[in-house]
Amino acid sequence: MWTSHELADGLVAETIVVGFAQANCYIVREPGGRAVVIDPGSSDPAEVKAILNRIEELGLNVELIVNTHGHPDHMAGNDVLKQHLGVPVAIHELDAMKLTDPDRNGSTLFGMEIYVAPPDRLLRDDETIALGEHELRVVHTPGHSVGGIVLVGDGFVVTGDTLFAGSIGRSDLPCASEESSIAYEDLIASIRERLMTLPDETIALPGHGPVTTIGRERRTNPYIR
Repeated sequence: MWTSHELADGLVAETIVVGFAQANCYIVREPGGRAVVIDPGSSDPAEVKAILNRIEELGLNVELIVNTHGHPDHMAGNDVLKQHLGVPVAIHELDAMKLTDPDRNGSTLFGMEIYVAPPDRLLRDDETIALGEHELRVVHTPGHSVGGIVLVGDGFVVTGDTLFAGSIGRSDLPCASEESSIAYEDLIASIRERLMTLPDETIALPGHGPVTTIGRERRTNPYIR
């Protein structure tokens, strides 16, 4: 089932929950019909069809597939969507190797071997992704994954598995922050220095669970207070 979240300047985030870990896949679209797909975490034919049907229903021109990080529940559908849409896949340069390696992306921990093709575009901190007349700014937030990112737009942020409503991402997974013992500290620093600097009214679209705001998390999230 799709949920639509109205953002600033006519932008809309279309959301569907997909995959074995119930991750949020987003289609962020602008009024002219240009769009990006963020975190297609399932290759299940029915779920892929639901994404493609939504794109067709809304008459969208998808220009890019973006992974907020290289874990399977956020990238498993890359290849099949790319095949149907004919668009490039982008991920932060430090997580690129995870797409092709089940050990490094953690899927073998769950008794699976999930891998997809290498990315077409390597993202870096503070670069931008064009979306019509709008932009999404790439912000590197290591901790949950060494190449984890959030995408900051006008009045909203797609937080991946860095920040959730009332919680934060895990920091004990393989290839979190180079598998270091300070991954938790990295994650908290990313949240405080890269996310909590955003205005309170900023809408936060997380990788799992309900939508929240930066202000709500600043006030109530036990890992941040």
